[in-house]
Amino acid sequence: MQLNTLHPAPGSKTKSKRLGRGIGSGKGKTCGRGHKGQRARAGGYHKVGFEGGQMPLQRRIPKSGFRSRQSLNREEVYLSDLNRIDGEMIDLTILIEAGVIRSDTKDVKIIGSGEINRAVTVRGISVTAGARKAIEAAKGKVEA
Repeated sequence: MQLNTLHPAPGSKTKSKRLGRGIGSGKGKTCGRGHKGQRARAGGYHKVGFEGGQMPLQRRIPKSGFRSRQSLNREEVYLSDLNRIDGEMIDLTILIEAGVIRSDTKDVKIIGSGEINRAVTVRGISVTAGARKAIEAAKGKVEA
């Protein structure tokens, strides 16, 4: 391969259409800009989304939605999920190893949804009041 033999791939470079070169060219007289108006003028410019002074669509539609960045590394665990974990000690690392929560999770809360049918010790995980009652009713305990 020689530098003097390099050329662009076929079809990647198209010749620009010459404007204003007579009726036969297909782009004569108004040069494809139509008749009059801001877009027909040299330097005719308006913002993206500008609708001639009418309230633009992106401002007419109401704002909605919010995604908290805190929620990206917080998760909730049901009481019934604790039954899937072997062993009686439960903390953040054990929940991650068991595949109950994502590996990038930093904060977990146990929610009193479902049932727990064995004694477990929960350490370093926040617990709702209902979940605390259910864990203690199953002869388990919650440590801070």
